[in-house]
Amino acid sequence: MDAPTEKFVALEADETTSMRGCGLANLTWVGVDKEELRQRLMMPEYIRLAMRDCIKRKDTTAIPDHLLLPGGAVADMAPHAPMVVFINPKSGGRHGPVLKERLQQLMSEEQVFDLTEVKPNEFVRYGLACLEKVAGEGDECAKECRARLRVMVAGGDGTVGWVLGCLGELNKDGTLPIPPVGVIPLGTGNDPSRSFGWVRVESFFSLYVVFLCISFEDSLSSLQGGSFPFAWRIAVKRTLHRASMGPVARLDSWKILVSMPAGEVVNPPYSLKPAAENELDQGLDVGVDAPLVAKSYEGVFYNYLSIGMDAQVAYGFHHLRNTKPYLAQGPISNKLIYSGFSCTQGWFCTPFASDPGLRGLRNILKIHIKKVYCSEWEEIAVPKNVRSVVALNLESYGSGSHPWGNLKPDYLEKRGFVEAHCDDGLIEIFAFKHGWHASFVMTELISAKHIAQAAAVRFELRGGDWKDAFLQMDGEPWKQPMSTDYSTFVEIKKVPFQSLMINGV
Repeated sequence: MDAPTEKFVALEADETTSMRGCGLANLTWVGVDKEELRQRLMMPEYIRLAMRDCIKRKDTTAIPDHLLLPGGAVADMAPHAPMVVFINPKSGGRHGPVLKERLQQLMSEEQVFDLTEVKPNEFVRYGLACLEKVAGEGDECAKECRARLRVMVAGGDGTVGWVLGCLGELNKDGTLPIPPVGVIPLGTGNDPSRSFGWVRVESFFSLYVVFLCISFEDSLSSLQGGSFPFAWRIAVKRTLHRASMGPVARLDSWKILVSMPAGEVVNPPYSLKPAAENELDQGLDVGVDAPLVAKSYEGVFYNYLSIGMDAQVAYGFHHLRNTKPYLAQGPISNKLIYSGFSCTQGWFCTPFASDPGLRGLRNILKIHIKKVYCSEWEEIAVPKNVRSVVALNLESYGSGSHPWGNLKPDYLEKRGFVEAHCDDGLIEIFAFKHGWHASFVMTELISAKHIAQAAAVRFELRGGDWKDAFLQMDGEPWKQPMSTDYSTFVEIKKVPFQSLMINGV
């Protein structure tokens, strides 16, 4: 079906209110027609209700007759870009529930899913399966909806990875096409959204101006009973419009396997699940360092895996956010808290002599890699005095920084590197020496300490003076116990299938 001609119109009177309290009295806003956007995104009611019923019942074997199109009836025309949205109400400060309501106004209640109520794997298993079942019974509208379906994720980096992982399971069953994913950035880092054009000058301004005016909004909320920020209302509508038209790009996915001695107590993030088998690559002999009995966790990441002090800071922040959520109300307050943890945990000032736990990763870490088109593992030396090692897939890291840098052709050739892309089958490994070094890298005054570019990686962790290591994967940190007798292995390999992302540029 051909895409309808887009119509841009001036907003209604209630949407042209100036933000005088923030010094924005002279701004004029232009948006997308609301009804036209609904027609573009909203699936027919009988399809929406059938999917909702199957998700609630957790069963797709028998769809109630009253939710199916009556015999002989003519199906509605499928929308140009049928869409579902997953929203993490814990992201975006206190505005998550109201953002959900706004999305439901722009689409429909049945197409917006609160992740505390409906998990993405439940949508795939029951909602998407219901759509395929209706399409398989000859419903042309359902068939077109399935083929054109797009997914938006309103949340942070971890939420985006969670949804991508659940959709990626469709590859194993050959259930195609895989719906592409776009992002409404509500997290602290928002690196996937930056890499695919969802945080631009326009959207950054319109989405995050509220955080520059947070005191003003708080005082208004106490007088008006709380209100959804004006800038967000406009930005959400523009974002959904862009998502309905944006081209699709590809993104490498990376499988991680964490193998540790049995008996170790670990609380991994939700993106890591117990593995049925310990599937470490047999091409690299672990020898006597491997425990006789091991337990393993596996998962998939899309942005980065890091080991060291940056993960320790993230772990402290997440613990605080879980125990005192009122302190983490948005990107600005989150970054202030991050800065506090960085200073108090030795990221900037390191008493090397007095605290072995703050010494370089070289004491506990070994790195092996496989280069592209090479079947042999190669050990790579861990640079001296580095405090954090990162394996990065995307260009953006740490709220939009580019730590790998734009390397010159001569340097690439000298190091045996190629220009980095998120769909090239390679992952970049670099390191930070300490907080000051990381600060210069993040402001792009210098590049990070380049270690390797690889098609597969194995990190080996061994305890001693250190009792625990800290790791994080796409913004989700955990504390990893280390044994002095046996090693813990963290192996990274490329997933055979790429993920699909909607490009917001």
